[in-house]
Amino acid sequence: MDISGFKESSTETAVNYNREEELKAFDDSKAGVKGLIDAGVAKVPKIFVRPPDELAEEFDRYKNNLLVPVIDLSAIEGSDSHEKVVDEIRIASEEWGFFQLVNHGISLNVLDEMIDGVRRFHEQDPEVKKSLYTRDRMNRVRFESNYDLYESKAANWRDTLSISMLVSDQLDPDEIPTACRAAALEYIEHITNLGRTLFELLSEALGLKDDHFNGLECGRGRTFVCHYYPACPEPKLTLGASKHTDPAFLTVLLQDQLGGLQVMYKNQWVDVQPISGGLVVNIGDLLQIMSTDKFKSVNHRVVANLVGPRISVACFFTGVFVPPKLYGPVKELISDENPSVYKDFLVSDYIEKFFSRALDKSGLDYFKL
Repeated sequence: MDISGFKESSTETAVNYNREEELKAFDDSKAGVKGLIDAGVAKVPKIFVRPPDELAEEFDRYKNNLLVPVIDLSAIEGSDSHEKVVDEIRIASEEWGFFQLVNHGISLNVLDEMIDGVRRFHEQDPEVKKSLYTRDRMNRVRFESNYDLYESKAANWRDTLSISMLVSDQLDPDEIPTACRAAALEYIEHITNLGRTLFELLSEALGLKDDHFNGLECGRGRTFVCHYYPACPEPKLTLGASKHTDPAFLTVLLQDQLGGLQVMYKNQWVDVQPISGGLVVNIGDLLQIMSTDKFKSVNHRVVANLVGPRISVACFFTGVFVPPKLYGPVKELISDENPSVYKDFLVSDYIEKFFSRALDKSGLDYFKL
């Protein structure tokens, strides 16, 4: 990859900097951020550098002595302990919008194999990856770097393999790259089953029948995004993922042990410390709408790191995409004291708006009454 055309963060001036040209050059390389590292960049190219006002905020909004709630899912088997787990999920979903799961029934071997498979994909021959590089969202399996490359103020320091099961529940195994095929197929099966359990518990946490969200097929559509965050030479200047909320009902995240994920809690960034064998769960925008703001979809981000790569796999549960299915605030949760502030929506409309804006822009306002 030729990096001679990229302007470095500390030397370039606005006079001869053409952002559009550099974005296109990066995109056309089809090599992603890892391609920059492989080519020997020693400084972060200017297209990745965050605006000065964002950098200035860091001094006031970071706090690392808080812990995201950790929930032991093995306790759901007993009647008394089941109620305790439901209550813990309710509190975490209302106050944090995030929690970590342990003893969730997925073996450490399955999790480690998925991480290793993602690593193999991203670290294989670049020419193999280039054959999958596209911004065409009709492609169910695609490789890209920064879906919002041309909309964002600053590009993020990460590359992504996406496996979409939005439209069809059936996935041809041959569509998945060989580097991670076996691991991905097993992981997808396990996470899909875990999603059903979580939707049952979340239904109960809202005082609904346990089959409420599964009955609405909230876990039917799924997209798996397999992120690769290379080591960054100037991590304070950029981000692995800008602050954002998720365009889904629910997200289940597998992360390696490097760390870097942060969640906004009471106007402070809190580290989501990796737990061996654990999974991170967070409420998405669509579940905040359906719960009439009882559950919170909160901002989170990934910081860049001198050490890398960081690897993670997020599963977004997005409900029914095709044929169109209307979702909206749960009627049982609406009253004179708690009126609905959101209108009904189609998942397809929400996803379309998500991909038409920068990652750090919330989509909830589009659907407020």
